[in-house]
Amino acid sequence: MDYQQKKKLLMIPGPTNVPERVLHAMTKPMINHRGNEFHDLYKNIQEKARKVFETEQNIVVLSSSGTGGVEAAISNIVKKGDNVIIPVFGEFSRRVAQYVRLIGGNPICIEAPLGSAPSFEEVKAKTEEVRKIKAFCIVYNDTSPGTKINWLDKIANVALDFNAFTIVDAVSILAGDELPMDKWGIDIVVTASQKCLAAPPGLAILGISEKATKYVMKNEIHLEYFNLAKYIEYSNLRKETPYTPAVPLFYALDEALSLVLEEGLQRRIQRHRITAKAFYESLEAAGLKPFVKPEARSNTVISFEYPENIEDKKFRENLEKNFGVVIAGGFGELRGKIFRIGNMGEVNRYHVLTTLNAILISLSDFGLKVENEEIIQNARRTLEAV
Repeated sequence: MDYQQKKKLLMIPGPTNVPERVLHAMTKPMINHRGNEFHDLYKNIQEKARKVFETEQNIVVLSSSGTGGVEAAISNIVKKGDNVIIPVFGEFSRRVAQYVRLIGGNPICIEAPLGSAPSFEEVKAKTEEVRKIKAFCIVYNDTSPGTKINWLDKIANVALDFNAFTIVDAVSILAGDELPMDKWGIDIVVTASQKCLAAPPGLAILGISEKATKYVMKNEIHLEYFNLAKYIEYSNLRKETPYTPAVPLFYALDEALSLVLEEGLQRRIQRHRITAKAFYESLEAAGLKPFVKPEARSNTVISFEYPENIEDKKFRENLEKNFGVVIAGGFGELRGKIFRIGNMGEVNRYHVLTTLNAILISLSDFGLKVENEEIIQNARRTLEAV
């Protein structure tokens, strides 16, 4: 069986399907990561990333998962005893609280039931109650339930009032939804290569504001590999990373960023909105219930509850075995209760219609009566603009 026969449609919340151009970029010869070729490559990545982050600030790239990037951002800002406001509404926002706790910080969690998110009013009220705040650490889009914060554009003004930093985990949403870093006044934005940027996993990309840069450069921390001051210094002065980078992944990221800019960031965001709309409308028409409340639904991670008598593992195995479509289940408290579709990166009409068709037929296979043809036709009309 050759490569093409084995290839499957990866519709999970990362890693996503990677365009051939990006895959091919990784086959370039190795270069000296302290030489001019790498300097040019890194400079290109920074310039393109600034356009995607919508920032004029520092960009650094870590050879790390997105988790490493988030932990680095928090570890370089938060100190022992610092109060940190954290909206908690899923597994990844809960992990942020754990990172703060491990540093010795004091995570002040505003929790919401799974399928919803804390409101801006709740966060603001807690901030005014505590008052002495070092940072707001916000997961913009928590992939575990498929829930998005809808008030991120307001938080910087609150942070300004309390002289606090804003750190945003945008791993599963940057380039798939709105996040103008400078306009919204965010201090650190963290994303990863394998989600909406549609590159292979292994890189974390951070946008760091002037305010955060000044703090990081003078802050003494007990970190070596994740010391952001070193990355900023090497990036600005040498166009290098302080430690050996994953060079093939840098080539891939450079090409992936080019694809984002060729499409146009706003057009790409609109495409994600349209494909998300097709998923939500079609699966609701099939009788399924979205897990997340309408005001908090993500456009990049689509989650639905299972109907009674459909077993998660068997359902997803059927999709993969018979249709070559891979979707994700829930995890933690949601294991076996929901399935999740990654609506990220290069997702287009083909991805949506192929995935919907596989899910609808599988629902019929498991005894749920579905009007497949009408649902698919409606999805086609929704997707005409893609």
